[in-house]
This record gives sequence, structure tokens and C-alpha cells, in this order.
Amino acid sequence: MTTHPMALALLFALAAALLAGLAWSTALRARRQRDASGERLAQVERRLAEQRAAVGRAEALRAAAEAELRASEERYVAAMRGSQDGMWDWDIASGRVELSPRWKSMLGFEANELADNLEAWRARVHPDDRPALEQALAQALAPVVADARFEHEMRLLHKDGSVRWVLSRGVGMRRAGGSPYRMVGQDTDVTPSRRVLHVLQAVADGTAGAVGEAFFPAMVRHFARALGLDCAFVAECADQPATRVRTLAYWAEGSLHDNFEFALAGTPCEAVVQDGSACFHRSGLAQMFPREAGWEAYLGMPIIASDGRTLGHLAFRHRTSLGDEILVDSVYRIFLARAAAELERIQALARLRAGASPAGVPAS
Repeated sequence: MTTHPMALALLFALAAALLAGLAWSTALRARRQRDASGERLAQVERRLAEQRAAVGRAEALRAAAEAELRASEERYVAAMRGSQDGMWDWDIASGRVELSPRWKSMLGFEANELADNLEAWRARVHPDDRPALEQALAQALAPVVADARFEHEMRLLHKDGSVRWVLSRGVGMRRAGGSPYRMVGQDTDVTPSRRVLHVLQAVADGTAGAVGEAFFPAMVRHFARALGLDCAFVAECADQPATRVRTLAYWAEGSLHDNFEFALAGTPCEAVVQDGSACFHRSGLAQMFPREAGWEAYLGMPIIASDGRTLGHLAFRHRTSLGDEILVDSVYRIFLARAAAELERIQALARLRAGASPAGVPAS
């Protein structure tokens, strides 16, 4: 059978249309696949870009934090360098410790008399305090410590053999990995405040159970011992206006002595009692007051009653000159107030006894 040419043409046209549709559909699917792949690739690229940005921000924050830490450390070091306290700078790797001239002078040394190394530094630490110092430094420089600040109180050995108490503060500097490479610090002399605490504790303990007349011997004995003085006494006014005083307790050369009465004229006690103010002579006492022959220094303080009257005074004398370390004003105020209260109580009891009459005799 023969196919009509027209039908054959239609068949070819239909086949061509089918092939064209198939090609278009295939191209569409391919384009959609390419678009989907491109979108996934774009999403991946966007996520990578976001991660890179986040890493960049984190790096910037880390760099800023490190810069601020370095700036803070530099400000801390600069502040210490400007301080009047003794500064030290420890290079941990080399063991070199730069001791400032001020630090050395605190202990009585010239700048060239102490080497700038770890051995010279630690040699000035009291032997009993070295283990605690080593422990405090180790804790400040431990890897787990975020803030490597160091603070420790200890004793340092002065050139003259005495002991100075210092509060030592420092800051550790670390590399990016956290390992410490340097510590800078300063030592503040706290010996005077330590001395005040020592005197306060000694006199408070020594007078804790003493009342009335027993308080005064306990007070002068423990003041003299705590302060390392040769003589201490407390006296009350024997007349008014005051020209004479009588001792309530007198401690000299390591023991208590009998009480006595003396005239104020020609003594440093006169200004204390009559003016109601403290008087301190560091040296040259006997030259100013010939009656004080054999004594070099003097400190006297008035005992003031609750109504403002001067009841008497507390005084110290010493065979050699004295420095300002004797001036522990906060301690004296406490015990002068206690002495005034005891003296007022004793005087009130004496007035009551004097006013009481024997049986059957009217009071005058």
C-alpha cells in the first residue's frame, strides 16, 4: 500500500514537533537543574562569606581585646613608675629583676649596691616569708588564672638589719598563648601601720583585765615594752590650777617604781598639762630642760576629762633620740580616753568616801 504524500508530510511534521518538544523539555530541565545548582552554590558561597565575616569580626574583637589588655598593662606600669613606692620589673625568662632606685633606697641601699637579678631581690625577703612569696607568685602566674594580678604582704630586710613590712602588688604579662613572660610590681612600705597594730594589740591585751588603779601600771608597762622605750609614766594633777602632779604608775629601765610627786616647772610636762596639748622632743631634752639630765627624748600627752578639764598626762622618756615611729596617735587616743574614764571614776569614788560620815556624825 502506498502512503499518501500529504499524510507522510504530516507524520514527519508530528515527529519533528515531538522531537522539538522533547528537546525543549530536556533543555528546561537542564536549565532548572543548573539554576538549582547555582542557587545551592550561591547559598554555600553566602554561608562561606558569612563565616569569613564572623571569623573576621572575632579576630578583630580578639585583636582589640589584646590591644586593650596591652594598653591596660602599659597604663598600670606607667602608674607604678610614677608612684613613690619601690618598683620592680621581673623578666621571667632571663631571671633579670630591675629594682628601681626608690626600691633600693627603701631598704637603705644606694642604686649600685644591689644587683638587678632574682637572687638579689629574693635575698632581701625575710627567710620565713620566702615560701609564701613563692606560692603567691606561682598562683598569680598559673596558666588557669585569667587576671594575673599579684598582691602579697611580707617582710623585707633593711641594710641596717631591721625589718620593713611591705605590701607588694604586681601584674603578670602574657603572650598570646597565655604563657607569662614578665611581671611588673611595686612595694609599699606599710611598717608604720603594722607598728600601730602591734602597739594596739600589745597594750589592749596587757590591760584587758585591769580596772581602776590597776589599769595604770598595766598601761605604762605595756606601752614601754611595745614601743621599746626606757621610761613611761602616768600622772594626775595634784592641785588646781596645776603646778604639781603625782604619778599613778612609773615604769623605768624594765620595772615599776614607787610613785612620787613633782613640780611641773622646768619639765616638758608643764606645757602638756597647762596647755592641754601633746609635746614631742625627738632629741636634746636635757639641754632644754636641765632637770631631765640623762634623758634624750620625750613625748607627753594630756589626759582630758569628759568636761574638758586636764586631769593629768601620759609621758614617755628615752635615753636616745626618737623618730616619728613613736607617734602612734590613733593608739594613744584610745588609751588616753580609757585613762580619763578610770581617773574620773577613781576621783568620783574618792569624793564619795570623803563625803561619807562616820556613824552618828553628821556630814559636813
